[in-house]
Amino acid sequence: MEDGGHRWLNQHRSGQRLPKAVGGEGVHVIDETGKRYLDGSSGPALFCLGHGHREVIEAIKAQYDRLAFGYSANFTSEPIDALAEAILEQAGGGMSRVSFVSGGSEATETAMKIALQYHVARGHSGRTHFFARRQSWHGYTFGALALSGHPARRKPYAGALMEVTHLSPANAYRPPAGVAEADLAEHLAREFEREIHRIGAERIAALFFEPVVGAAGGAVPAPEGYAARMREICSRYGILMVADEVMCGVGRCGTWRALAHDGVAPDIMYTAKGLAGGYAPLGAALMTEEVYRTIADTFGTVASVHTYSGHTAACAAGLAVQRVIQRDGLVDKCRSDGDYLMGALREAFGQNPHVGDIRGRGFFVALEYVRDRETKAPFAPELGLQAKVKEEAFARGLLCYPSPGTVDGYNGDHVILAPPYIISRAEIDRMVDLLKQATAAALSRIAR
Repeated sequence: MEDGGHRWLNQHRSGQRLPKAVGGEGVHVIDETGKRYLDGSSGPALFCLGHGHREVIEAIKAQYDRLAFGYSANFTSEPIDALAEAILEQAGGGMSRVSFVSGGSEATETAMKIALQYHVARGHSGRTHFFARRQSWHGYTFGALALSGHPARRKPYAGALMEVTHLSPANAYRPPAGVAEADLAEHLAREFEREIHRIGAERIAALFFEPVVGAAGGAVPAPEGYAARMREICSRYGILMVADEVMCGVGRCGTWRALAHDGVAPDIMYTAKGLAGGYAPLGAALMTEEVYRTIADTFGTVASVHTYSGHTAACAAGLAVQRVIQRDGLVDKCRSDGDYLMGALREAFGQNPHVGDIRGRGFFVALEYVRDRETKAPFAPELGLQAKVKEEAFARGLLCYPSPGTVDGYNGDHVILAPPYIISRAEIDRMVDLLKQATAAALSRIAR
């Protein structure tokens, strides 16, 4: 074969063969040549406990020695029961029941199905329409892709996707024209209410949103007061509020449930990445008792089960990860060391004329690159700034998470840092320094 016999679709990127990862230790990934990469993004905000965590690995091995999977349509198990109790306790906010799946996209689909079943159970079968936001990302399965407000990723499938109403992004750095930051939450609330009246409240099932937007916007926190206003409007019109915490949840932003920062509780929330920290594929959809009981009293249970839902060994991995996070106070560490990280980024990039915004919460932060700080004009997408930042960082032994389309899905560049919770402050300093070097090198390349 011309490509050297490699049949995996992602084996080659940008005309070059990907290196092989052969090991991991703490916050580092090691390739086949022995080169060590500081994992400044935890992959895609995934590896919350880093790599090679012996306690987690031993827990998984011990579970496999007993039983790999007791199919959850027939059996429960100690890992699934204990993990359910652990995450519901940590989530708070009235979350009472949980459905385990294999990842974030499945969790999105499960949340959509829960919302639809809830309204049917209440006799409102006409409530089938979903609201989400532009510059959002909820996953690559079809329902999740329909919710996602990322035009470039939607483009190949747009004609086959269900209709979803996409509201304006909630981004204090890029508010709608003429809207002051102090007025942003109210402006967006009025837009939401206008769209409810346009569509008809009797048709609307749920509003989906990320409390801190991930790859589609670059670690964009909801502005002050926004979540509370959305909650109030949802409650008034009988619309379910659904929080997508796949990237921002499980403590990464300094609270286990990201919306706790905003003092708001959703009706349904879901998470994935930090749940098992990359040691097994695992996601979860959580709901309030009122949502669950409404469905269960009519249908007997929530109808959204996949073959691997509640996989025993995966839940054992999740339980081990959550016990370490809780025992070692890592949610608080994300908050305190997140402040340290933000300070280091401001020191390194605060005067850079091509860094327009430094934002995020806890260990979920981003830089947005701009051609002009005054106008916030982005670089032309054909320059590929974000890809060059990734290349330069990779060459220096730093893994980060750059993405294009920050402004509107096509224009704009950002880079996310979302390190493992176990990172030391010395490693934070090194991570920031490597990103500073990579940014300077990438900017130099596009200035030639």
